[in-house]
Amino acid sequence: METNSVSFFSDKHYSNFKDKPLVSIWNIKNAENLGHIIRLVDNIGGEDVFLLEESFILRKSYIKRIAGMSYSHIKVHTVSFAEFLNIIPDDYSLVAIETSEGSKNIYEVKLPSKIVFMLGNESYGIPSEGISKCSQSVYIPMIGKNKSMNISHALSVSLFEWQRQQLF
Repeated sequence: METNSVSFFSDKHYSNFKDKPLVSIWNIKNAENLGHIIRLVDNIGGEDVFLLEESFILRKSYIKRIAGMSYSHIKVHTVSFAEFLNIIPDDYSLVAIETSEGSKNIYEVKLPSKIVFMLGNESYGIPSEGISKCSQSVYIPMIGKNKSMNISHALSVSLFEWQRQQLF
């Protein structure tokens, strides 16, 4: 059997989101992760990714290859954390995807429709100054032996849980 996701989804009629999710990533270091994140944001109908406190040059050609056609659909903004806080709309809630004190199971909370997902650096997570600005912090329960998840995978779980709550 041959599969083609474009033809498969062409006859599905899902609502577009009035309020599109925003994604912010604190000091990302891995270009492959960014490429996957751009693609995920496009999958969910988002439009913007914010790179916070970026301190190195990302290889755009590599990111473009990983993101595929999504690279041209998503705006990537590189800003300081202070600039970011001034850019996001006042009625959007910052939600950390982080295993920090006070985090709640993502499947047991109601995620806001106007949401900014905040992800941390691949090695160090979100600094306390970032978490302190979030209205809530969520974690993804893991029952296996490995208790860590790649940031693009964590975003995938979180975005699609948000979508499930909004549409279904």
